[in-house]
Amino acid sequence: MADSKYDVIVLGSGPGGYVAAIRASQLGLKTAIVERELLGGICLNWGCIPTKALLRSAEILHYAQHAKDYGLKIAGAIEADLEAVVKRSRGVAKQLNQGVTHLMKKNKITVHMGEGTLKSATSIEVKGEKGTETISAKHVIVATGARARELPFAPVDGKRVWTYRHAMTPKEMPTKLLVMGSGAIGVEFASFYNDMGVDVTVVEMLDRIMPVEDKDVSTFMTKALTKQGMTILTEAAVQEVKASDKEVKVTIKDKAGKVTTETYSHVISAVGIVPNTENIGVEKYADLDRGFIQIDDLGRTKTKGLWAIGDCTPGPWLAHKASHEGVTAAEAIAQELGNKDVHPHGLDRNNIPGCTYCHPQVASVGMTEAKAKEAGYKVKVGNFPFIGNGKAIALGEPEGFVKTVFDAATGELLGAHMVGAEVTEMIQGYVVGKTLETTEAELMQAVFPHPTISESMHESVLAAYGRVVHV
Repeated sequence: MADSKYDVIVLGSGPGGYVAAIRASQLGLKTAIVERELLGGICLNWGCIPTKALLRSAEILHYAQHAKDYGLKIAGAIEADLEAVVKRSRGVAKQLNQGVTHLMKKNKITVHMGEGTLKSATSIEVKGEKGTETISAKHVIVATGARARELPFAPVDGKRVWTYRHAMTPKEMPTKLLVMGSGAIGVEFASFYNDMGVDVTVVEMLDRIMPVEDKDVSTFMTKALTKQGMTILTEAAVQEVKASDKEVKVTIKDKAGKVTTETYSHVISAVGIVPNTENIGVEKYADLDRGFIQIDDLGRTKTKGLWAIGDCTPGPWLAHKASHEGVTAAEAIAQELGNKDVHPHGLDRNNIPGCTYCHPQVASVGMTEAKAKEAGYKVKVGNFPFIGNGKAIALGEPEGFVKTVFDAATGELLGAHMVGAEVTEMIQGYVVGKTLETTEAELMQAVFPHPTISESMHESVLAAYGRVVHV
């Protein structure tokens, strides 16, 4: 097939890749995208979005089962229809996949479906159903994402031992579930299946769950998840996983050195990710570290014309970080091609929020208290509990808190950490504040609407400076 020439080719159509392609097209660049499976990538089809649909179903089930707490009566048994829950989740994913397809057409982006391999830093061989073609461009953006890490002693079979993809489309409801890993993916699935009535155990090698979060968040979540009925094992190492047709036997060494073997119906492996950088030829043109493509703050690799974004580059491995990198790289490319109206800025990783959509939710941005002290800051710390917030009490969601960390010398907001209802929707307030380099003065003077849970954000700032009102 004849060669095709573009200004930009994006390899991969996840939340980094398709956003990069759209921004490049908006800037007047002739753009193509190469995708081997589904437009939208893991996030829209097998990650962020369909998991939130599952969690929403579990949340509704939880509220229905606790209707009497709100003065309501629901006649008859309340139970989950697993097949229908999964069907709804897949329907949401399909709708968004179709939305990305529409966006490609709207923005006049050529889509090449097939397996892409770099033939040079600026050309890609695409093997599709209709044959093989080579396309080239002035610039190529690698956005191939990542996949679940598999442990050698816990082989995934899709029947008893699952990755997140299997956990999203279960053929049967687990009865007794072990979740290996307590990061965002592990805790979200633990929360979903626990709300669906499954006996859930979470095992974590480190000394606390959700180890990237502030220690106060980890402590709170351990108590909250335990209260919900989960078993939490920290400083525990899984040594062996043996699956049969009917069960999984798991050998675990606890923090005291005691080794026990427990039987589960299913196991979810949520122990990190592996970048999709093998067999695409990128190692010829870019430096790799544990498989991750090394880039500068605009997304450039060491080879002119080759860029990389998203989960195939250093973390944090988050969809919104990938999208931001996609926009930045597209604008930097446009600038290199002569567009003087774009002014890309390098990504500040301190301003990237993290969200975990468990029950209760967790959200954070910036430094933890411990990291701030390690960095040499003298800090002022505010902590406000949801029990002091009228809206949280009215919602029946009084469990949670907001913690803020400030530089005592300058008043700079160094970090914010939140647990509770809808905190994933509220964290952006602190993200905007950090991006604008705000201090405690501006946050104190900001008027927060009443009654809202967001008032807790204001109170946490006031608490850091001895001015808290409602506790």
